[in-house]
Formats: sequence, C-alpha cells, structure tokens
Amino acid sequence: MKTLKEYVLDAEEKNRAVGHFNAANIEMLWGIFRVAQRISREVGEKIPVIVGLSEGERSAFGIRQGVLLVKSIREEYDYPLFVNADHSHSLETFQEAVDAGFDAAIIDEADDDLEDNIRVTKEAVEYARVHNDGMLVEGEVGYIGTSSKLLDEIPKDAQVDGKGLVTPEIAARFVEETGVDLFAPAIGNLHGKLKGRSNPRLHIDLISAIRRAAGVPLVLHGGSGVTEEDFRMAIEAGMSTVHVSTEIRIGVRAALEDSLKENTEELAPYRYMKPVTEAVEEVVGKYIRLFWNI
Repeated sequence: MKTLKEYVLDAEEKNRAVGHFNAANIEMLWGIFRVAQRISREVGEKIPVIVGLSEGERSAFGIRQGVLLVKSIREEYDYPLFVNADHSHSLETFQEAVDAGFDAAIIDEADDDLEDNIRVTKEAVEYARVHNDGMLVEGEVGYIGTSSKLLDEIPKDAQVDGKGLVTPEIAARFVEETGVDLFAPAIGNLHGKLKGRSNPRLHIDLISAIRRAAGVPLVLHGGSGVTEEDFRMAIEAGMSTVHVSTEIRIGVRAALEDSLKENTEELAPYRYMKPVTEAVEEVVGKYIRLFWNI
C-alpha cells in the first residue's frame, strides 16, 4: 500500500482530490469506510480516504483509540484508510497526536499573526520529524472561522476576500520556513455552512498561483457549502485534499432525530443508530464521487 503522501500526489496528478471526512463516533467511522469500500469495488480501484478527528472528536474516541480503530480497519481490509489529527490548536495537543501515531496532523495557528504562526508551526514540524517520522504535517494561514455548524452569517474576521486572502509570496515563505508537508490557505473558503445559500466563491486563480509558489500539496478546508463547480475548478487548480464535516453532522443529527421518533420503544443503540451510519454513507459517497471524478 502506498503512503498517504503518495496517494495525495497521485490524486493531484490525475486532477482528483482525496476526501477528508470527520467522524465523532464509530457509527460515523463505519459509514465513511463502508461507502468508500463500496464505491471502490464499483470502479475497480481502491480510493484513499482520510478520517479526520478534531480535538473534540479525539476526546470522544480516546486519542489512541481513534488511531487504533482506523488502523485496524486499514489492516483488516487492506484498504487505504488514513487518520488525521484535525485542527490542533496548541503545540501540546499537536504533540499528543504525534505521539499517538496519527498518519497526519494539523497545527492550526491560523488566527495568530504570521510570525507566531511560522514559529509554532516550525516547532511542530521539528517535533513530528523526531517522534513520528513519516507523518504528514499540515500548516494553515488565514482565518476562515472555526465551527463546523450552520451559520447565519460569515464569522467576524473570517478572511474570505480582499487583503485577508493568502498570497503566493506568503505561501512560499510559510512553507520554506516551517517545512510543512501540506498547506491550507485561505482562498475564500469558510468553516461551517451558511443557512439557505452557498458559501463564498473560491478564488480559483489564486489557488493555482499558491500551488506553484508553495511547492507542496494544498488542502481545502470548509468543504460543506461549496458548489460542485467550485470544487471541480479548485481541484483542477491544485487542491488535492478536501475537508467535509458540517454537512456530515447535519445528516447525522437529522437521521438520529428521525430514528428516535420512529422507534420510540427501541432501547438497543446499535438498532436506532443504524440510520446514522446510512446518513454518513449518503453524504460521504456523494463527495467521494465528486472528488474522484466518478
């Protein structure tokens, strides 16, 4: 099996993107894997998928337990399922993820000024190289909000347009000085999903320029609410990993509410939670097909 980095680079070469989908419990994890496995059988190739565990999701799973669950599925089914420590907001939580054996981890200092962001991210990279060699480290520049939830309006200070966007020059400097393997720039994307309308349009020409300047694969955060057209153009421009979380959470909540209403006497969680897994499969399957150009 190839490494995660090899899968990402291969996807980019073919104008595809590896899907990154967050999970908060084992039902969501199985939903992500099962639909990826099913689509892979349909097309005759194993499509790599990344399971994201945020700080809160790592707490729910147990940080080492989450890693072991994903890796046990990968080993049992010989399937390219990888686990990423999503959005570590401190060096301490990042280091915990490194020590737990994640395949990739994000040090998220995007709401700090650039100098502090570079300093902390560089320290994170150095720690990872010593304690979990081969793990991919992702850094971010540009604040795009923090919450995977439905939004009434664009969060204050979210950098979705104008001077707040990342420039190719900043991208090149950040990657050179920190040594990150993956780079997540603010290019019009937004964490969370706006109610009743699509999220802001992505700056496609800027993505291309940043990819050339950065020299490392790019990651798109805030996939929920982005139009299919923007996704396709962003991937063609150089986005080789795409994150989706909010839309999965919306589907999970709706499925669970309906299941509990329909099964008022049911006490077995594995029965009334089954629609949760099915809801995850529906959302994730849609995006796998889109990102993999199926």
